[in-house]
Amino acid sequence: MQVTETLSEGLKRGFTVTVPATELEGKRDARLKDVAANLNLPGFRPGKVPVSLARQRYGAAVWGEVLEQAVSDAIRAVFDERGLRPAGQPQVDLVSGQDDDGKDLEFKVESEILPEITVPDLSGLTLTRLKAPVAEDAIDKAIEDIAKRGRTFEVVEEVRPVAKGDVIAVDFVGKRDGVAFDGGTAEDVNIEIGGEGFIPGFAEQIEGMSPGEEKVITVTFPEDYGAAELAGKEATFDIKARQIKKPVDAAINDDLAKQIGFESLDQLKDLIRKQIEGEYDQLSRLRIKRELLDELATKTDFEAPANMVEAEFQQIWTRVEADRKDGQIDDEDKDKDEATLRADYRKIAERRVKLGLLLAEIGTKNGIAVSSEELARAVRAEAMRYQGQEQQVFEFFQKNPQAAETLRGPIFENKVVDYLIELAKVTDKEVTPEELSDIPPADI
Repeated sequence: MQVTETLSEGLKRGFTVTVPATELEGKRDARLKDVAANLNLPGFRPGKVPVSLARQRYGAAVWGEVLEQAVSDAIRAVFDERGLRPAGQPQVDLVSGQDDDGKDLEFKVESEILPEITVPDLSGLTLTRLKAPVAEDAIDKAIEDIAKRGRTFEVVEEVRPVAKGDVIAVDFVGKRDGVAFDGGTAEDVNIEIGGEGFIPGFAEQIEGMSPGEEKVITVTFPEDYGAAELAGKEATFDIKARQIKKPVDAAINDDLAKQIGFESLDQLKDLIRKQIEGEYDQLSRLRIKRELLDELATKTDFEAPANMVEAEFQQIWTRVEADRKDGQIDDEDKDKDEATLRADYRKIAERRVKLGLLLAEIGTKNGIAVSSEELARAVRAEAMRYQGQEQQVFEFFQKNPQAAETLRGPIFENKVVDYLIELAKVTDKEVTPEELSDIPPADI
């Protein structure tokens, strides 16, 4: 094999590679011999099919297979011999030898390479672990919400205007330009005055109505309303009030706990406390991980491969554009023009790529790896996200091992982060739940 370097600029490398035709022909002949030995054709005993016949029938396919393997092996050898690690799939252009015509295989290969990464001194890492105690009023609020969900409604016999906190049963007919629209008619529907979950402005205009009263109201459907033909449109509703109901929350006692499968109210409270502690622990980990990554970002003094940054940026930008379309752009981004937004998110993409490469180097240097058992647990966890379709998810990962490999990255990163937190000097600091959940943006 003959190799000539044609490009060496920054992280870009290029080579022209020539593989002798004799080498390819030898591999072709060996492969055709195997094919012939395993062919079953009428008129020939098993293993006695002539190689010439196998070449006649399968020569083109075998040559393609040999060619693909030769290019792959040659690229690997070129980069391995020079201690280079491609950053992504190399670009290959065939010059000659594509056809089984006795010519040497010649191709050009170009690729960005991963930079040389020196693991910085990590002995001086200092981090702060934020912790928030679980307040009793948070548990009480959770219990109150459970009681509210289990509430009943008592009919108010008194004829009076409906007020905030009441529920009124109504019949309504929704119309656009005076014509009733599909799905806009219903009877005996409970509307909570001051509550959520209905079209904005609907319940507000019903407030003050009395049983038996009729009224026409006008509302505008939200821009993101599920029915596209109504989204952002104005409509009228003919309303007829039927009866007022007063919500009655379930009593907070052992009976409430038993209704949802617990032995006592204390047992329910213990579970809620553990759930809140779990949420706080996750937030605490997010905060200390953010601090760790911000610290590591100051130590990434190497160039990031442009193709990796571009790929990461495109993923980020796709989400940003979707959020902008849905009106969910972050407050700090609302007043930025597109050029500024792109520049900011490209910096974030570059930060992520550099941190990913640094974490990978730290993990490799310290023997951190993802076990098959850990990967299997991740597959099970992923399957559990799709209730009723778990078996299909398992089968998908079994048939697509590369898909399961996408779960390896996050596990590996978390193991490296855990390793670095263990290595660091960590100081615990007690904060309020609000302070704990106020995660600052990444330093870029």
